Amino acid sequence: MDVTTDLTTEKIARAFSSHRFELALPHLADDIVWTVVGADPLIGRKAVKKAIERTAADLAAVTTEFQRFRTVVGEDSVAVDSLARYVDAAGDVSIVASCDLYDFADDGRITEIVSYLVELPS
Repeated sequence: MDVTTDLTTEKIARAFSSHRFELALPHLADDIVWTVVGADPLIGRKAVKKAIERTAADLAAVTTEFQRFRTVVGEDSVAVDSLARYVDAAGDVSIVASCDLYDFADDGRITEIVSYLVELPS
């Protein structure tokens, strides 16, 4: 079954990278591998789901403003480059530059994500 009937690979990648995980979650392959460069990879849908639920909870009281958000779409891959400004409830600011690389299977499911994150001076 093709899971991309409603969302293109670009829209799925953009949803995940912009923290709209609920839109991307149905499009994760069971054997997905997510590597945040510098950390151990998360292997399997369950591990990735747990991580994004934790991230969503952490961001619940945070205001996120994307200052740059662009995508490059290939045949089976999508890259999302972003610069985000996060402000927490106490007013503390973090600025993070990131690039997420997504690989998709023929059925439109994400098989691999590689994320590069750098926190910049704010």
